[in-house]
Amino acid sequence: MTTVTETGAAYGAVERTAVHFDDLDAMGILHNSRYAVLVERAVSQWWADRGVSFTGGRPTTPDAFNAVREYAIAFHRPVASVGDIAVHFWLDRLGNSSASYGFRVTSLDGEAVYAEGRRVNIRLDPATMRPVPWTDHARALASTLIR
Repeated sequence: MTTVTETGAAYGAVERTAVHFDDLDAMGILHNSRYAVLVERAVSQWWADRGVSFTGGRPTTPDAFNAVREYAIAFHRPVASVGDIAVHFWLDRLGNSSASYGFRVTSLDGEAVYAEGRRVNIRLDPATMRPVPWTDHARALASTLIR
């Protein structure tokens, strides 16, 4: 079977991520709060693979210091087992200090869409905790995610 993670997507990126037993709720389905965690892991892994992450509690680049400003999600069908799923994400807009992501949580083959939504990240100055512009390096990397 060809999977979304093998073929990629027409835009954005796809990261494979695992659903573990402790991610499930009492009904045996993925708890609603865990979707945000899976999206966070997928987006963070993509950036880390490109050198934008945290090491020893410190950002490896200034762009790693950012926070989620908004998060919205619509649930379409439950994830009812453990195992790998795919998170497809992209940028709808890259602003001066903001990045507006769209995302879909899907089966590996992309046939089942479990949830979709958006999230907005804001790059912050660690000293002032105020928004600051993305660096040229981050803009170059992020340009590959734009839908």
